Amino acid sequence: MTNSGALERLHTNEGSKILGRVINLDQARARHGDKADYMVQMLSAGDPLADAVIVEMDTLGREGRRILNAGIADGLKDLTERPPAIAALLQQLETMPAWVDPAMLGRGEVASLSVSPLWYELCAIGSALVHTYASPVIARLLTQTGRLTTVAPRRLAETGCGQGRPRCPVDCCAERPGYHATVEVRLLHARIRSSALKHGWDTAEWGVPISQVDVARTWLDFTLTPFRALAVLGIELTETEQHSLYQYWHYIAYLLGLEDGFYRGVTDHASARELGHLLDLTIGAPDENSRALTAAMVGAQVELLASAPQPLMPRAEFSDLIHGILRRTFGDDLADQLGIPVSSAAPFLVMIALANSETRRWQTFTPQSTAQALQEKIAERRSADHRSPDIPGGPTYQRHARTGALD
Repeated sequence: MTNSGALERLHTNEGSKILGRVINLDQARARHGDKADYMVQMLSAGDPLADAVIVEMDTLGREGRRILNAGIADGLKDLTERPPAIAALLQQLETMPAWVDPAMLGRGEVASLSVSPLWYELCAIGSALVHTYASPVIARLLTQTGRLTTVAPRRLAETGCGQGRPRCPVDCCAERPGYHATVEVRLLHARIRSSALKHGWDTAEWGVPISQVDVARTWLDFTLTPFRALAVLGIELTETEQHSLYQYWHYIAYLLGLEDGFYRGVTDHASARELGHLLDLTIGAPDENSRALTAAMVGAQVELLASAPQPLMPRAEFSDLIHGILRRTFGDDLADQLGIPVSSAAPFLVMIALANSETRRWQTFTPQSTAQALQEKIAERRSADHRSPDIPGGPTYQRHARTGALD
């Protein structure tokens, strides 16, 4: 139910315009072949199903939002009124692709769930957001429409930092809250896209706001990027865990409206790195928006971690540790471009990595030890959830779900 027809027409459209944001295209073609030109074409593709819903809701007003909310909560079959765009989106969302394993959805995203909440807090969400911000196109859009430099704590809270576990869209999509929140992310993307286009977004230079390429980059920032950061601390996935991770996230990509040409061939970290290389190679260097967002995110993460009832360390030490993790994850060149300071934490990262690597080795030594470790980590997350009540999707998404507003 993806827009494969439109995708094929774009893919065969010779002479597509090369947008101003694209760099190093010859190098990309030499390494990635036709995928490079596919990427260029997808810069002009948004999400037709979700975009049509935004137009329809703007026409219908609160009644349209009510119908959509009811459809997301209860399903298309229970709707007595079925506006065509809303019905088409719900039909796609509720059509389970043949390649989805229902048992896999029932298990959830076990690769992330098996990681200690502490290390996930320190590594995963921060690294994901920083790499997202490293794209000057995404950073420009976020700064213009989201004011994330002033509301970074809210953004971190909505993605789960400080609460011991990944939040939307990592939550199991077999559960209604996770499904609901993931769909709301997709609709929020469409709302931001509509707003940016109405306010003079330069499509010739930057492509469609939150294009298919930008969604693909964000998808990698919640699959590959967090585990790059966790590897810095000695936490690496087995091949089996990697396949499970990407199998689960294929379905999330489907719910987010990402064309399957980006993700169906990504089955492990190696293939994810190839996609990441293509997207990173063809985008410009981080700019002042990227640096402002990165600084705000790190500052907010430090505040959240240091303001816990029993913080592990003072703010300055948290800041130094986070900077060290980010520099080891992305390398000194990109870290310098993002304004991430040099850290004195490098020796401690080595010791932490050695300890985590040995722990991880014993945790994955047998199927029984693997299952026990997973149960223990899930229990830790439930404890964190008990301390911090779950609000699926966070306040931004909930506000958007009620009113269609951006902030």
